[in-house]
Amino acid sequence: METNSKRELFEKMPVPKALATMAIPTIISQLINLIYNVVDTFFIGRTGNSYMMAGVTVSFTLFMLTVAFGNLFGIGGGSLMARLIGQHRDEDAQHVSAFAVYGCVLLSLAYGLFVYVFQTPLLTLLGASLYTMEYAKQYVLLVVVLGSLPTILSAVLAHLLRNVGYSRQASKGLSGGGLLNIILDPLFMFVLLPHGMEVFGAALATLLSNVIACIYLIIVFLRLSGKAPVSLRLSELHKVSGSQIRGLFSVGIPSAILTGLFDVANIFLNAQMAVHGDLQLAAIGIVMKIERLPNAINIGICQGMLPIVAYNFSSGNHTRMNAVIRCARKYGLLICFISVALFEIFGGGVTHIFLDTSGDSAADALATLAFATTFLRIRCLASPVQFLNFSSSYCMQGIGDGRDTMLHAVVREIVFYIPFMFILDRIFGEYGLAGALPVGEACGAAFALFLLTRYIRKHAAVQ
Repeated sequence: METNSKRELFEKMPVPKALATMAIPTIISQLINLIYNVVDTFFIGRTGNSYMMAGVTVSFTLFMLTVAFGNLFGIGGGSLMARLIGQHRDEDAQHVSAFAVYGCVLLSLAYGLFVYVFQTPLLTLLGASLYTMEYAKQYVLLVVVLGSLPTILSAVLAHLLRNVGYSRQASKGLSGGGLLNIILDPLFMFVLLPHGMEVFGAALATLLSNVIACIYLIIVFLRLSGKAPVSLRLSELHKVSGSQIRGLFSVGIPSAILTGLFDVANIFLNAQMAVHGDLQLAAIGIVMKIERLPNAINIGICQGMLPIVAYNFSSGNHTRMNAVIRCARKYGLLICFISVALFEIFGGGVTHIFLDTSGDSAADALATLAFATTFLRIRCLASPVQFLNFSSSYCMQGIGDGRDTMLHAVVREIVFYIPFMFILDRIFGEYGLAGALPVGEACGAAFALFLLTRYIRKHAAVQ
């Protein structure tokens, strides 16, 4: 198998070079996918319609839950595969890959059906109003109901490929889908569909792009089958052992819950912000897109780091594992501090990119942007501690520490972030609600670093 040619990357390549080899393609795909999400917001903003913006903001939470389901089988399966390869158990890794793929197919179909049946109460719960419900439903129908299968399957295939050393191929699929979405967005929104259907056009562009990305990744998977420890053969399913399934879910479920709780926190954020008004809701939607820029880079670093950490933890090379963690942390924090400085200085200019102020709704647009600028300057302060949360969590997932991953997820969102929303909202209003993020993330990061350090020291002592 080609896996042998990948062992040098995991075992011997200088740490900065190995991390760059795995992380740079992932960062590129993260940025391109971020761009296509931002492009949706940008083009919808060209309408000057704050209610369209608020409708997409509300529905985006349901879309982000697909990321949680992708992590369930993608990170759960990928982390286990990297650890199995570190133990030279390549055939077992192949069995796990098939189980992860078909498991995610069943789950994504069930999720799409669930959202279709309950879309009205779900969107109402998320903060959709009489003025934003129709736009939210347009987006959800195409991107979530019809699009959950290609979206989740693409994410899982990319995670599995990345964790056996094929980061470049995984990123090509996701990046290609993102680039296609950027091209199709204006075509569907402003050329092919009539005025008033801009949200539907953006959603249709996203759906088609995800379908094509998924097809590409399936072809890559089929071509690598037999050369690398990946497979789409149904015959592999009965070869998966109970312990391997438990190993997948022991990391996958906490990873999914981590992402799911982040989305639950956003549900609370949107619902509380909607109480202040649709303009404030539209503003926080703009900010959540902008602040994803440093997050996308840092998640790319963390996803590139995870397979190397998992492999070396499994093989017992804790010295190299710790060096990879330190290297990733150094570059991630550097990016965060640069981002904070840029957002504080240029926050007003950045937010004005996302909403046209020259139309009939100029007054509403200007008020929305005033809120967005202040929200951004408050929330960007969370970036460094948010990265520490990301990196610590990905490390725990890589070494198979599902219990602490779960504990961190619950404490970070349920004990810290969500309660701070209510407390600071009550004291400072919508600006306090924005300030809950840096306060909650700082507390979560301190707890995450404690959990990770404790687990690594415990297992180093045992070995």
